[in-house]
Amino acid sequence: RIYPPVQETDMSLRLSSLFSMQEEESEEEPKLKYERLSNGVTEILQKDAASCMTVHDKFLALGTHYGKVYLLDVQGNITQKFDVSPVKINQVSLDESGEHMGVCAEDGKVQVFGLYSGEEFHETFDCPIKIIAVHPHFVRSSCKQFVTGGKKLLLFERSWMSRWKSSVLHEGEGNIRSVKWRGHLIAWANNMGVKIFDITSKQRITNVPRDDISLRPDMYPCSLCWKDNVTLIIGWGTSVKICSVKERHASEMRDLPSRYVEIVSQFETEFYISGLAPLCDQLVVLSYVKEVSEKTEREYCARPRLDIIQPLSETCEEISSDALTVRGFQENECRDYHLEYSEGESLFYIVSPRDVVVAKERDQDDHIDWLLEKKKYEISNIKRIKAFFAINLSCWSTRIKCQKILGKNAALWEYEVYKFKEIGQLKAISPYLPRGDPVLKPLIYEMILHEFLESDYEGFATLIREWPGDLYNNSVIVQAVRDHLKKDSQNRTLLKTLAELYTYDKNYGNALEIYLTLRHKDVFQLIHKHNLFSSIKDKIVLLMDFDSEKAVDMLLDNEDKISIKKVVEELEDRPELQHVYLHKLFKRDHHKGQRYHEKQISLYAEFDRPNLLPFLRDSIHCPLEKALEICQQRNFVEETVYLLSRMGNSRSALKMIMEELHDVDKAIEFAKEQDDAELWEDLILYSIDKPPFITGLLNNIGTHVDPILLIHRIKEGMEIPNLRDSLVKILQDYNLQILLREGCKKILVADSLSLLKKMHRTQMKGILNHIGTACLLFFLPCPLPLDAAKPFSMVVFHCRHMFHKECLPVPSMTSPAQFCNICSAKHRGPGSAILEMKK
Repeated sequence: RIYPPVQETDMSLRLSSLFSMQEEESEEEPKLKYERLSNGVTEILQKDAASCMTVHDKFLALGTHYGKVYLLDVQGNITQKFDVSPVKINQVSLDESGEHMGVCAEDGKVQVFGLYSGEEFHETFDCPIKIIAVHPHFVRSSCKQFVTGGKKLLLFERSWMSRWKSSVLHEGEGNIRSVKWRGHLIAWANNMGVKIFDITSKQRITNVPRDDISLRPDMYPCSLCWKDNVTLIIGWGTSVKICSVKERHASEMRDLPSRYVEIVSQFETEFYISGLAPLCDQLVVLSYVKEVSEKTEREYCARPRLDIIQPLSETCEEISSDALTVRGFQENECRDYHLEYSEGESLFYIVSPRDVVVAKERDQDDHIDWLLEKKKYEISNIKRIKAFFAINLSCWSTRIKCQKILGKNAALWEYEVYKFKEIGQLKAISPYLPRGDPVLKPLIYEMILHEFLESDYEGFATLIREWPGDLYNNSVIVQAVRDHLKKDSQNRTLLKTLAELYTYDKNYGNALEIYLTLRHKDVFQLIHKHNLFSSIKDKIVLLMDFDSEKAVDMLLDNEDKISIKKVVEELEDRPELQHVYLHKLFKRDHHKGQRYHEKQISLYAEFDRPNLLPFLRDSIHCPLEKALEICQQRNFVEETVYLLSRMGNSRSALKMIMEELHDVDKAIEFAKEQDDAELWEDLILYSIDKPPFITGLLNNIGTHVDPILLIHRIKEGMEIPNLRDSLVKILQDYNLQILLREGCKKILVADSLSLLKKMHRTQMKGILNHIGTACLLFFLPCPLPLDAAKPFSMVVFHCRHMFHKECLPVPSMTSPAQFCNICSAKHRGPGSAILEMKK
């Protein structure tokens, strides 16, 4: 991976100031180069502080003191953020696939979840959880395990019922402060020492005690790292131990574990260890340094050191040592530093609360840079450099230095390219050619592309992807690729590259055809990006053959550009694809494709019978006669029964259930749905000579038809299976009905009585008359007596209308109740009240 140069403007430090050699005047070349991780990391650490980090080949995971976990790319850009806790994140763990992450925090929260899946584990413990490690192969269903450590080390395993169960691996020796899981071995450190547990045999196989017990384990924590599946490196205080896990011979096992640990190397270092990482057969050690001030004679925190050492059996040899100027190093403690590494690329991440620095092995380019910086060669001008290149033709990486020396002089660049051509090494310079400021002649780029095209199709494809299309004559390269395809017409690399060239040239039709031929995943993106719907009208079958699901979604999402009619016509010769399209259309909208519902009956019958019945139920546009004909031809009984019942021919439907399906339960269910006495009669007649059918009817008929109708028709002497149970059930059902009726009757009587009492109370209440004191029949005054105790003959109805008693009709024997003449007239029509009075 090539990193961008460190810029002073983003507060990063150049190589010369990021680290210093022990001897300022030393001419020894450094082993590592350094770069500060910036971009999103800079933004995070301005407001928060790093507490832990873990490294995967694909990305980084950074935990902070404010309870956040950030996923970062290798350049430090934030790709995802998780708010886990309001307090410090103690550790983040990833499995080897990079798909599952475990997080633990100071408030006891533990989370294990899939970054791309929904599976999760959440738990909050009653003590701080210091460490977590998920199984390296957690992605496998058989390896759903992880360990957490606080006051004790717990192993969590997911059972076959997807429940998590925990077991205690160790407790009673203080807090667990470090853990590393490799293969089947788990190594952890507590206050007393380091233990290793074999997950397969469920046995602890060693205990490595710590040497310097005077150091506080929380201030000077143990550093663990696995060099490989059987080699554990322990760093604690100033001591380093390299342990090898070995198999015990069968004759020695007895009651002992099948494995044991041998310390193959042990030595002391000058400073306190904050982190360890393997580098081939050497070690990279991050050290916390305290120095004494010459002026005040007081200890202070110096810059941390990153050393490369060669372990020996009882000592070590220092290969290189760099003091790192990380932000805030004056305030940091030993526990504040962490060393994480990426095994695949030999990248080392020095993590401190306010800074993250990346260390990487120096390569040949860096070696030449150093030679030039130290003026190892007295080269005064470009001509002499060219002469040096001409002499050292065997060192092609040296020629790459022309990128720095030639600068922006296009003429010199072109001259050097021809020099490379003369020695047949155009490929070597291709990654370093300028692609802007300066831009060389198109012929230069075409010459290199032709070189790759002749011998390296993959390299050619890479250059086409990386180089802007305006650097060369596109038509020339297209023709060259087509010439090569004449010799190898099925070469996928060349075809894909030709499609990319067509895309650069805006010849999207040809590009699309190639992508479809290759079944390339970018074909749908290309169509959407360049609006190629007019170009795919005759390629719908190809699209459907490639990915019918995506093709149908795209076609339905763009009905305004490619009509339903056009798609159906194009798929006429491919009915199975036609069905996929029309089925998805029907699912989206039951009415849009109604003109094709008749066609869909045959398509469902041919290609998708399970969805035929749901289609018939949901569609109101399909011709029932046609559907019935097709279903009868194919002997689709369930569909035929549904259609017959929908067309009103319930008796034929019931007959088919009984004669074709011989399913009494379905027949009874059908009769219940139709709720037709004639159907029950037909069902009884059909079942009367079939004992199993009679049993089914006896068990289900009680709540719908009087069971006596069936029982009376049973022939005497007929053996009916489970008859007693069926009769008992009928009696129980009948008893239940009686109880329900009595219960309902009681409720009804109680409600009626309650409402009657309420009405009586209401009618017995006095009525306040706001209308006036005139008789509303003849509008004569109705003076009220001054003495309310004296009787007076007035009638006031609940509608507030008032009458003289003598003005109202006298109640008869047939109609003793009196009604308000005005309100009655409103219901009976004009003049009805007067007619009533005349009577």
